[in-house]
Amino acid sequence: MKKIAFAFISLALLSGCKNTQNNTEQETETEVVELAPEYQYYGDSITVDNAVPANELLAKMEGNDSLQVKVEGIILSSCKMKGCWMKMDLGEEQMHVKFLDYDFFVPKNLDGEMAIVEGYAKIDTMSVAELKHLASDAEKSQEEIDAITEPEVNLSYVASGVIIKPKS
Repeated sequence: MKKIAFAFISLALLSGCKNTQNNTEQETETEVVELAPEYQYYGDSITVDNAVPANELLAKMEGNDSLQVKVEGIILSSCKMKGCWMKMDLGEEQMHVKFLDYDFFVPKNLDGEMAIVEGYAKIDTMSVAELKHLASDAEKSQEEIDAITEPEVNLSYVASGVIIKPKS
């Protein structure tokens, strides 16, 4: 008799735990959807907090050749081939954004979207070969690609995480 009672109580407790677990999973799924369904996340989990406006980045970089920083700005273009890079507007300049270890890519049609990137910015020299490759990825004409004859020193960025915000 004790064995039957013990089995019955154990079964009731296990059923209760299982129902609780299912409810928790359902609440979590609903909660994730309600948090920020309009944002798209790529790479590492990052937040929108404490992002520096892109037009202030160059001033923050003054005196440094690299800086760990979260940046928010408008995407001018993204790689049309596979989404392996994007260009962000800094105001008078552009910033080339790559993704850490090519562990993730972004959509190919991000022109004009708002993004938050987390990683590090650095002053970098891009070779003629790399510039031509990027121009090809951006679907530039052969004439525009052939016109690239000098390396460029510019600001580049390696992002570990990206948030794409919807257009308002």
